[in-house]
Amino acid sequence: MAATPVWSHAGGSVAREDAKAGLFNEVNFVHDGLGLTPREYAAVLGEATATRDLSEDNYSNGGVVAELEEKFARTLGKQAAIFMPTGTLANHLALRKLAGNDRRVLVQAESHFYNDSGDCAEVLSGLNLIPLAEGRSTIELTDVERWTVRSGGGRVAMNVGAISIETPVRRRDHEMVEFGELERISRYARERGIRLHLDGARLFNLPYHSGRSVKDYAALFDTVFVSLWKHFNATTGAILAGSASFIEGLFHTRRMFGGSLPQAWPVAAVALQYADRYENDYAQSWRAADRLIALLKPERRFEVRMVPNGTSRFFLKVAGVDPGAMVERAARRGVLLPSAGREAGVFAMQVNPTILRSTPEALARVFIDAAKG
Repeated sequence: MAATPVWSHAGGSVAREDAKAGLFNEVNFVHDGLGLTPREYAAVLGEATATRDLSEDNYSNGGVVAELEEKFARTLGKQAAIFMPTGTLANHLALRKLAGNDRRVLVQAESHFYNDSGDCAEVLSGLNLIPLAEGRSTIELTDVERWTVRSGGGRVAMNVGAISIETPVRRRDHEMVEFGELERISRYARERGIRLHLDGARLFNLPYHSGRSVKDYAALFDTVFVSLWKHFNATTGAILAGSASFIEGLFHTRRMFGGSLPQAWPVAAVALQYADRYENDYAQSWRAADRLIALLKPERRFEVRMVPNGTSRFFLKVAGVDPGAMVERAARRGVLLPSAGREAGVFAMQVNPTILRSTPEALARVFIDAAKG
């Protein structure tokens, strides 16, 4: 594959030298972001320290971490933000504080927090998660109304303290929640004093597909979490944003849960390298992906399926080829494919800025050759 000298962060001649060294060349359809290797991460961090005078933090407070927090608070339209080492902790501490003494929390049955957090909210914070909309991405207002009335009308009244909504929904192939339903739920909840949390791990993918800004989404919620490693290529980390009064003192709770990393500056420094450009890179990536899909359609062995209300994923079915062999052949040409799913020969393809390291025409040739053997 004849890769173009594109590196998804500032670099100039540095980027070209790294490309010659075998860095930043692979195109991957596996990760949400660039999927940096250790050597690539070290190169990005080295550039950050060489081009800026970074100040280290002290147990995740101050320095470049504070700069990252301030930047994301502005970007999300919130008064303040706090760094968290993981998204799980960001979601947990947000809902723990939002719910207060009203321990019932409404969540999507398909959400990451309900399925993949080990019942941490129940075990560690005494929250009672009520799963709604099984098999769907969008919680409807009728779902919320029914459980709000039911919770408040029992022999022992239990008010709903908070609602958590994830969009896009990973377990639903990154499908978006309908924005109009979010607006209706937000109005209903605020009229009743129910607090709202947005699990926006992949929030920055939404504007391209929905036409709504990240501020439009965040404005409907009291708090919002954004992942730092999915789009912004840090090794870990999350941002939790909300009002100044909500964020104030939350670092004490973060430390209580063991979440105050002694030094988080290597995470913050890399995330800042990509924070300003991700939305533009993602839009360019989908334009390239659309062109690639158009080039593959005339080839009979390829079949593409888009996700309704989808964001970063499409499905590619390849007929008459061993999926494992195709993965290996593509990898030898510098293109990383996901393992085929349960349906034979179907690959769940993630669109990310690594696609900009090549051209759609060159990538189409890789796919066609890898399918032929």
